[in-house]
Amino acid sequence: MMHSDRSPDWWRAAVIYQIYPRSFFDSNGDGVGDLPGITAKLDYVAGLGVDVVWISPFFTSPMKDFGYDISDYCDVDPLFGTLADCDALIARAHELGLRVMIDQVLSHTSDAHPWFTESRSSRDNPKADWYVWADARDDGSAPTNWLSVFGGSAWQWDTQRRQYYLHNFLSCQPDLNFHCAAVQDAHLANLRFWLERGVDDIRLDACNFHFHDQLLRNNPPATKRDTSSVSAVNPYGMQAHVYDKTRPENLAFLVRLRTLMNEFKAVAIGEVGADDSLAVMADYTADGDKLQLAYSFNLLTPEFSAHHIRTQVEQFEARVAGGWASWSIGNHDSVRVMTRWGGAHAPTQLAKVLLAMQLSLRGTPCLYQGDELALTEADIPFDQLQDPYGITFWPDFKGRDGCRTPMPWQATQPHAGFTHGKPWLPVPPEHARAAVDAQDREPSSPLNFARNMIAWRRQFPQLTIGQIRFFDTAEPVLALRRDLPGMPALLAAFNLGDQPVTFSWPDASAATALFGSGLTGTAANGTITLPAFDGWFGAIGQG
Repeated sequence: MMHSDRSPDWWRAAVIYQIYPRSFFDSNGDGVGDLPGITAKLDYVAGLGVDVVWISPFFTSPMKDFGYDISDYCDVDPLFGTLADCDALIARAHELGLRVMIDQVLSHTSDAHPWFTESRSSRDNPKADWYVWADARDDGSAPTNWLSVFGGSAWQWDTQRRQYYLHNFLSCQPDLNFHCAAVQDAHLANLRFWLERGVDDIRLDACNFHFHDQLLRNNPPATKRDTSSVSAVNPYGMQAHVYDKTRPENLAFLVRLRTLMNEFKAVAIGEVGADDSLAVMADYTADGDKLQLAYSFNLLTPEFSAHHIRTQVEQFEARVAGGWASWSIGNHDSVRVMTRWGGAHAPTQLAKVLLAMQLSLRGTPCLYQGDELALTEADIPFDQLQDPYGITFWPDFKGRDGCRTPMPWQATQPHAGFTHGKPWLPVPPEHARAAVDAQDREPSSPLNFARNMIAWRRQFPQLTIGQIRFFDTAEPVLALRRDLPGMPALLAAFNLGDQPVTFSWPDASAATALFGSGLTGTAANGTITLPAFDGWFGAIGQG
């Protein structure tokens, strides 16, 4: 295996880069990105200075939820290529010093999966209990009040078995029954298939959805409605999700999974979306025998303030003792951060200060493709929408297509060089103007800032594994200190607002400014001056 010379905790200092394969680069002109396309652009990814490339699902799928509905866990969907293409991608990534992390969707399959075909065929076949089946209530209604994340009941009537099956997402994504030991064994075998093939690390999608309450108890109403992880127009947030997910039995399964990870020196990161996500993240990363990292949604919200960011990190540090977060401010399910936090006319400078801030938090940063280009949310007209989530809740919620549009590679080429065909989603003109080749030529571009900032951060272990402490400052300033024994303390201040600010920070009076990050703030006699959307780094004393 590669990287055998690395510290066992290398992942604490790493940077992860997420690729959404449909939209990265199309090698064959069918309008959809593919694995050979990713391989062709791995030099670009390595040039960013990241350590891990996380690839969203590329497995065999009917694509009703764009790959998160898997019908064969151990093969590549023809839309994306072949197993040989996957092998070539892994080999090239390793040549470039990149680790490959694949997305695994264990909680549910596609209804086209052979497992489900067999399970629904009768009530006594060998896989009859591989999925969550339940009889109707006396009046024919669903067994519980559980809701689907994508709207409506989480139960679907099946005429073959004359029972309901559970689906926490789309009705074509039936939930597996993790109370069945054979299901757990099958999944661990599938994971072993990829690890033996050279995959380095695993990201677990919706990893707190694995188990359900076997007594099928109804969820109570939410005491505080969740509008952070689901849209405000979605009734899902009206329930406290006590019985349909985040069940205690999952902890034992994660221990089994970690045992497999350890065999391959692999890292597992789990996506946690829960009513009290910090409590779940604490449980899932506790004791060193489950997940190494928990992927947080807490900075993927519309709320943008220094106070919000500070609160999320401080609460994590207080409640997840010994655990480790992966902080993300953008992904394939969230409105692009430039638009979500910067509004319709956000300047590109915002992308720079957000990246510098993200890279200064305690936790492993996860970057989403295109955020290094300061891409904004694309406005997709209804007749071009692809996402079933958005089609259902239009127009109050437009779905996830706006953050999934193709990567722009060449500013003057059709479809910004993403494809020679018709792209599966349109490329907005403003994205073409922000293409990689255009930003390559501009020294002050967000792309070149990102390359520089990621490399600059590597000089300072304080910024990766040091302890973190925040200072009381007025909005919109976020000020923090990172400490590592035996090394100078690092101070950082970020102006998250669109006006210059000056503030007093006595701790900075003894600090020496650190240059080279690309930020242009200054300090003198304990007074920090920050231009709009900018920041400052300094070093002070010995730790």
